[in-house]
Amino acid sequence: MLLRHIRYFLAVAEQGNFTRAAEVLHVSQPTLSQQIKQLEEQLGTPLFDRTGRAVRLTDAGAAWMRYARLALQDLEAGTRAIHDVATLERGSLRLAMTPTFTAYLIGPVIDAFYRRYPGVSVSIHEMTQDRIEAQLAEDRLDLGIAFGQAQSADIEAEDLFSESLNMMVGTHHPLAQQREPLSAQAFEQQPLVLLSEDFATRQFIDDYCQRLGIRPRVAMEANAIGAIIDIVRRSQLATLLPAAIALENPQLHPVSLIDAMPVRQVVMLQRKGAYRSAASQAFIEVLHRQNFM
Repeated sequence: MLLRHIRYFLAVAEQGNFTRAAEVLHVSQPTLSQQIKQLEEQLGTPLFDRTGRAVRLTDAGAAWMRYARLALQDLEAGTRAIHDVATLERGSLRLAMTPTFTAYLIGPVIDAFYRRYPGVSVSIHEMTQDRIEAQLAEDRLDLGIAFGQAQSADIEAEDLFSESLNMMVGTHHPLAQQREPLSAQAFEQQPLVLLSEDFATRQFIDDYCQRLGIRPRVAMEANAIGAIIDIVRRSQLATLLPAAIALENPQLHPVSLIDAMPVRQVVMLQRKGAYRSAASQAFIEVLHRQNFM
């Protein structure tokens, strides 16, 4: 059995059609059909039902498909390992993180990483933690950055640092020069612009307010950190965001709360047992050198 047999099988299974699969693979249909027939002969069972208009997996084909995908993932990881260069003169890194990190973490970390390893290609994605874990499990990512513990048994989490959230206002807000911590009752009266409810950070804020028994005045919601920062800078609205964001934006002024928000743990996510490339190890080392507290 050859690697191309696995690739050809998966292409036909995904396309449900030999003609489309051949086009995707850039081979002729007779060549593809011959290779699938060879694979079926080696396995001793038909993998596809060809009797209908669409090509469908047989029971044996459906059972084998999971193992074919896992085998392809491991083989591709092995290929990356062979081509990995210890000196990091070249290489690649596939990274994803939950949204709030793009406002303060990714800029300085990528700058420091690129200065050391300009030959390494880095692709960065912003997505929810469940999507990060799914793509790690499918070997479509090398590393993920999120909060708390891994939700999937296939993913392991490594503690990075603790993050705190602060109330923040713009330069012209009445509380910009506030020195005394704000009570929960005073905080409850402040009009806020917050991330929308599908963000983990918003859920964290809502849980905090619920524990205090207060109902925040949410005047606006947004699904982008940059938009919230700009609104707070220019308006009389306050917000709650990671404390490190204020360090990156001098026009934002932190306001202390008597009931400080609890810290949350930032973690590095990775597929259990996955090969950790030299680029991944170097990125983690650079990340550990940064100070986000």
